[in-house]
Amino acid sequence: MMATERPPLSEATRLVSPSLELPQTQQSFERSTLTASRWAKVIGLLSGMAILSAIVCLQFGSQYIGLGDILHVLVSRTADTVPGSETTATILFQVRLPRVFLGFLVGCCLASVGVALQALLRNPLADPYVLGVSSGAALGVSIAVLLGVGTTVLALSVLPLCGFAGGVIALLVIYRLAASYDRLPIYSVLLAGVILNAIFSALIMFVTSIMDPNRSFGMMIWLMGSLTAPAYPVLAVFSLYLLVGLGLLLKQVRVLNIMAFGEESARSLGVDTERTKRYIFLLSALMTGAVVSVSGMVGFIGMVIPHAVRLLFGADHRLLMPAAALVGGAFLMVADTFARTFFSPSEVPVGIMTALAGGPFFIYLLVWRKDRMS
Repeated sequence: MMATERPPLSEATRLVSPSLELPQTQQSFERSTLTASRWAKVIGLLSGMAILSAIVCLQFGSQYIGLGDILHVLVSRTADTVPGSETTATILFQVRLPRVFLGFLVGCCLASVGVALQALLRNPLADPYVLGVSSGAALGVSIAVLLGVGTTVLALSVLPLCGFAGGVIALLVIYRLAASYDRLPIYSVLLAGVILNAIFSALIMFVTSIMDPNRSFGMMIWLMGSLTAPAYPVLAVFSLYLLVGLGLLLKQVRVLNIMAFGEESARSLGVDTERTKRYIFLLSALMTGAVVSVSGMVGFIGMVIPHAVRLLFGADHRLLMPAAALVGGAFLMVADTFARTFFSPSEVPVGIMTALAGGPFFIYLLVWRKDRMS
């Protein structure tokens, strides 16, 4: 008796399989393969690049610290001996190390959320700020500064908490505006986000205009993006929160591969599309609100980095998501280093540097794609 041949799996079914020996999609879902070896090589290369970038960023600032001095301070601290230069140790451990680590985390989260939203909304212009949650977080911080709440409670700044609360409130408003019956239409989410962004931006300008001039100036700097080194307890809590969020987002990569084919195709393959949309929107909004509450409005990373990584490594989210996270983290570390050293002793908001670097690059991508398609 002859065995019947098994019908070939559809492209979307293969993309959700746990094996890495699978086809991936480009923007036109052209065929290619993602092997375990290729995944490991790419992630290993990008991880090494991120570590090297962090080491370089630790050296530069208003005072240059050589690699030998950094190693000496690290070894001295590990051995519990007195470092050769207490000033170098203070600069390294109290200023640069937490700031570099914060920049890496913020860049990772913005790029990862950008990848998820571009796949879910099927819109190349989607970024972490498209939902309007960032404006809500910024408004929360603005009101806290206006009321003088941004001092300290139990030696910890409460500004991040106020920003996070503003982001959550904005998320609830957007969800309520967008939800209709038991479904969550994508166009309704986008429209609600655009409307709320406009309203919150106007309120932020109003709050800033009635502030004390000194506070107003500081608020404007923060809104343009700022990676001021937080205290270690704050950094530890923030890092744990964002790492958990990144882990949960990475678990959705196979579902995002299916969702990229459209909701109808995803539903035919057994994906609960409404639940998936709610989950990813909620997770993205909570991560974005937390990031904005500590770093301000750092733009272009969530939009440009996913495009660049997609062009280099393809659109399979099993590779795209972690690769974009590593590239986004390294990019923001380097951009922040330029922001605090290029015009030293003055410091430029890091959001300006990311916009100056990301804007022209995005235009180049558009021109390159047009030439390629013509």
